Amino acid sequence: MKFQLGKVVATSNAVNTFTHEEMLRCLVRHMNGDWGNLTKSDKRANNQSLKYGSRLLSAYNLSHGRRLWVITDACDDKGVRHCTTLLLPEDY
Repeated sequence: MKFQLGKVVATSNAVNTFTHEEMLRCLVRHMNGDWGNLTKSDKRANNQSLKYGSRLLSAYNLSHGRRLWVITDACDDKGVRHCTTLLLPEDY
């Protein structure tokens, strides 16, 4: 694991759209630094965020052509990430 996830939550849309297994697979990919279907510049930004504590975003294309985002909040002043959210883009 490349970083701490903090509390993991999911929107009701994500829970109603994807299986638990799909969401868990994406969460594991996210915490291991596999950012999914992002541009090269967004992937570079995430890699910088690992160093500097900024927000992390991953995007995965899943069943029925739907996309799942995984967002981990930026670190607080003590370097702690408090929350990771699984959501659909329209939930943002």
